[in-house]
Amino acid sequence: MIRKISKYFGEVNQELSKVSWPSREELYGSVVVVIVLCIFLSVFIFGVDYLLNQLLDILF
Repeated sequence: MIRKISKYFGEVNQELSKVSWPSREELYGSVVVVIVLCIFLSVFIFGVDYLLNQLLDILF
């Protein structure tokens, strides 16, 4: 059992050494894009919800 666990963690370590980690600048750029898109989508969904609410208030 101990041998299997040791082998597992050895293989995990081996696979993690193959990963191409992003640089600080790439990570920062990606975070900015995600935050901007979240804000944009939130405002868009709020706008659509508000317009549909106003339309339904007019109709009913």
